[in-house]
Amino acid sequence: MSGSDRPPLSDADRVRQSALRRMKAVATGLLGLAAVGYAVTLHQGGWIGFVNAACEAAMVGAAADWFAVTALFRRPLGLPIPHTALIPTRKDALGRSLQDFVASNFLAPDVVRGRIAAVGVARRTGTWLADTGHAERVGAELAGLARGLLQVLQDDRVATLLEQVVLRPMLARPWAPAGGRLLEHIVAERAHYKLVDIVAAEVHEWLERHEDVVTALVRDRAPAWTPAWLDERVSRRAYLEVLRWAGDVRDDPRHRVRLALDDVLMGLAKDLQSDPIMQERAMDLQKRILDNPGSREAVEALWTTIRGVLEEATRDETSDLRRRLVAGIASFGARLAADAELQRTVDRYVQDAAGHLVTSYRDEVATVISETIQRWDGEEASRRIELLAGRDLQFIRINGTVVGGLVGVLIHTLTVLAG
Repeated sequence: MSGSDRPPLSDADRVRQSALRRMKAVATGLLGLAAVGYAVTLHQGGWIGFVNAACEAAMVGAAADWFAVTALFRRPLGLPIPHTALIPTRKDALGRSLQDFVASNFLAPDVVRGRIAAVGVARRTGTWLADTGHAERVGAELAGLARGLLQVLQDDRVATLLEQVVLRPMLARPWAPAGGRLLEHIVAERAHYKLVDIVAAEVHEWLERHEDVVTALVRDRAPAWTPAWLDERVSRRAYLEVLRWAGDVRDDPRHRVRLALDDVLMGLAKDLQSDPIMQERAMDLQKRILDNPGSREAVEALWTTIRGVLEEATRDETSDLRRRLVAGIASFGARLAADAELQRTVDRYVQDAAGHLVTSYRDEVATVISETIQRWDGEEASRRIELLAGRDLQFIRINGTVVGGLVGVLIHTLTVLAG
């Protein structure tokens, strides 16, 4: 990649480039100082010989480390020396090695589980959710997600799915025995009494409000030859009797109508369980419902209504659904923040999930590293990496110069002592 084709440097890269140039200048300056010192002290005896030996060894150390550092990013002096320019020429192999290292040491299940355990995901999440503002934010996101999902769903396809997956399989089964057992249990436990109470109360209330309807119905059925005053008295009397009868049914739990209803329901429950004729009638009813074209229309109308209600509820911040959702999120967060046992349970689930994901998909995740590096241009990758790590690598050159000089002094000292 030519210089003109390279992407422009960011501000941070410009700062790194400036720092890299300064450190290169320092390291090269030390090499130059060692070279000058060596030239000045050449063939000198006495203590100057120690200086000469130090400068000579410093030059060797500086040159060797310059070669080592430079060989990472480019060919020293442009010479085709083997095993140089390692990053541009071997970036793919280095990427695979880095991928294996990350997968083995960072994406290991034990490492991930330990990190999650140290973080305390459940406690932090609970504390965050307990805040009303955060709960409202989560509620708004969930409501928006649900609204978007509802808008994407097409009514006809959903209706077809509900019909084929729910309604038809449900009605295709013989439900008479199961329905009979359920009805028998309901009657035996008197679970239907509340419903009967509501119906009786509603009937009595309706009669109280619609005396004119009942009396008119009686008068319309009276013979034409009866006088009007008689029709009026009879209709009035009939209305009062019906009203009193409805009141008795409402107020008396042991009324004959209620007992008769219990007997009818119990008989129906037993017939549904054991009477083949009743079971066949129930199955025929199910088939007629399935074959009726209005069944699908009813399912589609029901779904359309439900979707409209849900969309409106998720859009309106003051709706009961939104308020209950936010309150539920905040309540769960408060409990999660305070209940240590619940925290341990949630953390354990999170750790198990993370461990499973890492075990199952760590190789695929780590592959991102090698695939990304393969797409890099060799020279550009080398330039980028040198900007990130090159400044620190220049300390290798500086340390090599200093250590080389000290080793040179040590060797010269041993040579003098041995002589």
